[in-house]
Amino acid sequence: MSQWPKIVKILSFKEKLLFYSLLLIFIGSIASSGIIFYYSKTKAIPTYGGEYIEGIVGQPLYINPLLSPSNETDADLVQLVYSSLFKYDGTGKAVPDLAESYDLSEDKLTYTVHLRKNVRWHDNEPFNAEDVIFTINLISNPAYKSPLRSSWQGIETNLIDDSTIEFKIKTPYVGFLNDLTFGILPKHLWESVASENFSLSSLNLKPIGTGPYKYSAIQKDSNDNILSYKLISNPDYFASRPFISKMTFNFYLDEESAVDALNRKEIMGISVVSSENLKNIKNQKTVAIHKAEIPRYFAIFLNQTKSVPLANDEVREALSYATDRKEIIEKVLNGEGKEVYSPFLSYMIGYSNEANEPSFDAEKANKILDDKGWKREDDGIRKKDDTRLEINLVTTDWEELTKTAEILKGQWEKVGAQINITPFTISDIQENHIRPREYEALLFGQVIGADPDPYYFWHSDNKKDPGLNLSLFGNSDSDKLIDEGREEFDAGKRAEKYIDFQKNVAKEIPAIFLYSPSYIYPVNGRVQGTNIQTLISPSNRFSEANLWYIKTKRIKK
Repeated sequence: MSQWPKIVKILSFKEKLLFYSLLLIFIGSIASSGIIFYYSKTKAIPTYGGEYIEGIVGQPLYINPLLSPSNETDADLVQLVYSSLFKYDGTGKAVPDLAESYDLSEDKLTYTVHLRKNVRWHDNEPFNAEDVIFTINLISNPAYKSPLRSSWQGIETNLIDDSTIEFKIKTPYVGFLNDLTFGILPKHLWESVASENFSLSSLNLKPIGTGPYKYSAIQKDSNDNILSYKLISNPDYFASRPFISKMTFNFYLDEESAVDALNRKEIMGISVVSSENLKNIKNQKTVAIHKAEIPRYFAIFLNQTKSVPLANDEVREALSYATDRKEIIEKVLNGEGKEVYSPFLSYMIGYSNEANEPSFDAEKANKILDDKGWKREDDGIRKKDDTRLEINLVTTDWEELTKTAEILKGQWEKVGAQINITPFTISDIQENHIRPREYEALLFGQVIGADPDPYYFWHSDNKKDPGLNLSLFGNSDSDKLIDEGREEFDAGKRAEKYIDFQKNVAKEIPAIFLYSPSYIYPVNGRVQGTNIQTLISPSNRFSEANLWYIKTKRIKK
């Protein structure tokens, strides 16, 4: 080795450059070989740590599972803080959460739910069946004004012991487990809160739950607007300790502000982004764009009691043929959605190809109206006897729906229909049009839920408010099929009922179904472990958030 300095001294500059270059290559190859060997003998696994920061459009009001269904921001946070008897996994299936198992009686009327033991609230108090009974009693009490109350009428709930609850229903209902996905409140904290103070309690913003994350801090501005909300992992979470240590949520006035924050790397994800704003996300190489199906659709609900033209079968049929759903999806959703032709989506039990065949045919629409005596006037609008083919269409002032309405107007006017569009705010349309059913045609959306049961949207029982049958549809045949479908536990037989129901809807055309938009969730690519395929609602993206991770460590294979 003592000769190396002498040898180096006698080398020319070029020879030295070559020598040192070769030496660096040699050392690098040894290091690379070592790294390759290390990686070949080890594998990366999730480890604890890191912080996920998400942007949400809106403000939290009640981080309370009994009030949160009215506010998506609240629902997001509730999903992380609270646990429920059952929850939805990444495929939209109801699976046990606080429940460990359940038994169903032979007559399908009694559900006995067995709870997990040794579960504790975030304040370290023990959870038990009394908390569940207490929560259900609040839901059922009209004084607490929970949006969940309607689904708990006529259900008998019995406390068997500290870890067992019995539910008795009047008629078999295959989707009952989906009614057990609400978050449970801690009795020891809420029992002293009177109903008139329920929405005013500080526990609505500083909640105590049993979920994977617990409240840490809240930041407000001088006007009391919430700027950020911080959660920390619950090390005692009964399922498994969350990998990500902190979850922080920043709140924005609009989607554009949230996208700008993502582009500036102020946040790592956005709760949801529209197809229109998707193209505005600049750093898409580092952002994973998750897309999922949500059981919701948009349609034009036709109120035949308010419109003479729409009371004619041939008009509804012609308008259905005149509707080019592909054009709407391309122009409004930038292709991020699927065509819909019935109240059932393609992945649902009972979906019928026969009832969902593509039906855009403007030529056929014109022929139907011609054959039935609807003649075009000089202005191009059709008229039959003294009835002009004029329809008043109302919708919300949400840009996606106003764009959809304008495209429909153009499509339907090509077959001789005059369409008058009036947009309203969501509160105005709910109170003054939907609740009293004061509209001829309504462009609106419906969220189906985990079970395809069409009862609340299409049964005669729900024609009037607070029912959600927006087309006032229903006859003895369709009602019977819906009722039988709710009680049929055999999937094949239940599917047959729903296929027949869809045929009935297709024949009557009470609504013109349009599209189901994709749920788009942009998240920094460093966040791993998300399992998002089918979501019952956007907040369910967090149903397995304890399995998400940012940091990894390597172990031997």
